[in-house]
Amino acid sequence: MPKVKDVEPIELHGDIWKHITPGEVILEARGITKRYPGGVLANDHIDFKIRAGEVHAILGENGAGKTTLMSILFGLIQPDAGEIYVRGLQVRFRSPEDAIRMGIGMVHQHRKLVPAHTVLENILLGHPKSKGVINIKDAEEEVVAIAERYGFRVDPRARVWQLTEGEKQVVEIVKALYRGAKILILDEPTSALTPVETERLLESIETMTQDALGVVPFITHKLPMVLAISDEVTILRRGRVVDRLKTAEATEQILAQKMVGRPVIFDLKKPDVTPGKPVIQVEDLSARNNKGLIALKNVSFTVREGEILGIAGVAGNGQHELAETLMGLRPAESGRILFNGQDVTHLPILDRWKLGMGYTPAERTDVGSIGDFTLVENVAMNYYFDNRYNHAGFLDYRGLRQLTERIIEEFDVATPSPDVKIQTLSGGNLQKIILGRVLSREPKLIIANLPAQGLDVGATEFVQRKLLEARSNQAAVILISEDLDEILSLSDWIAPMYEGEIVDILPAAEAKKDIIGAMIAGLHQEH
Repeated sequence: MPKVKDVEPIELHGDIWKHITPGEVILEARGITKRYPGGVLANDHIDFKIRAGEVHAILGENGAGKTTLMSILFGLIQPDAGEIYVRGLQVRFRSPEDAIRMGIGMVHQHRKLVPAHTVLENILLGHPKSKGVINIKDAEEEVVAIAERYGFRVDPRARVWQLTEGEKQVVEIVKALYRGAKILILDEPTSALTPVETERLLESIETMTQDALGVVPFITHKLPMVLAISDEVTILRRGRVVDRLKTAEATEQILAQKMVGRPVIFDLKKPDVTPGKPVIQVEDLSARNNKGLIALKNVSFTVREGEILGIAGVAGNGQHELAETLMGLRPAESGRILFNGQDVTHLPILDRWKLGMGYTPAERTDVGSIGDFTLVENVAMNYYFDNRYNHAGFLDYRGLRQLTERIIEEFDVATPSPDVKIQTLSGGNLQKIILGRVLSREPKLIIANLPAQGLDVGATEFVQRKLLEARSNQAAVILISEDLDEILSLSDWIAPMYEGEIVDILPAAEAKKDIIGAMIAGLHQEH
């Protein structure tokens, strides 16, 4: 066995990436094990290898161990046991800088860019070349050449805050390639992309593999992308490798069942429901964003009992402001909101809850829960004003605990007790408890903002099924999602949004994915 090598400056390993043969193993992990305080075994003797010119996807539920493995391969955390080899050289990464020096690049789901800086400044920031005198003109030409090579569109002089999420991802990828990455780790690579941007990314990854790069996408629920992009798949469950297979031998159903350990229903059947009376009517509603700019522009729609209106769009096009304005978290600049015929445009949030409006926010930890509170205390936030649990100003803790236990059982929340802090739950279980406390009130209107974002296929199926059950019970549902498949599957009507405006409102039975995708990208002006 070769001697373990602590990574040294990049110049000492300049020859390691010469003469790469397509198909050779360029990164290998053996027996990677990581245990966190409290006894959680996040990685249990994981073996993994990536070959030159290959896309090897890592697939798993929330909490399966993907993030830990990814962090170890990129030097963010240290394993308790196991070995990492780069082209046969055993290495020890003390930091991400070491991994970068050995040709490993990582594109995080949550971007690691400085908004006020230009694209070029972000790419150069922290690069070894930036420690000396930089020739900006040469650097810009090199960045543009890399982008053009892989089919990316990038303006080196644009400020990052001006970019879409898709454009920010391009900057992250070009930054990694500029630093010499030969192995590219992608964390949920299409989670915030439009269909057009997704297609471009797949084409770019194909070019990377032709250049003998190894690409490792870590994916939670985008199974069609796994099948479209990868050559091989390693599936994790509860910290262990449960299978490794060629993508050509897989289907969505096979991958999902191996991920969650049970069959998963992808084609959820929408029961026939006869729509009732209008529940919410929105008339010419406008609102400002946190920067004081108009982000929601004269939006109008109606949702009836037993209907789901799907608001489709890429992040930053006014959907977030719409959800908050409807629920009273953000003031309306103009327009009206009628709920069961009553004008609630300027009504306080608590009064909207009492009338029967329900809201599940996209920000589960910042808005939807208080991490240091127990599950019971978090459930109480939607019930503290309810006469069933509030007696002359005193909360009925026993009743709230029983309610929480019912929610845990009905919504299949994995937790040892309703008395643990909610911050101990995984993302999927946190979303279930938030959804459970809202739906248990049987609201007449449900505003579901990104209800399945970041969830694995099992949790996604569960959440979607619960929304359909609420629709069958004659609730009106406003579903805000960046996932067009989810929108098309669940909605009765679809409203694509672009730059704060609803482009059109289409019956789901007539909507086509490519048309909706063009609308949310600003490429389709008329229906």
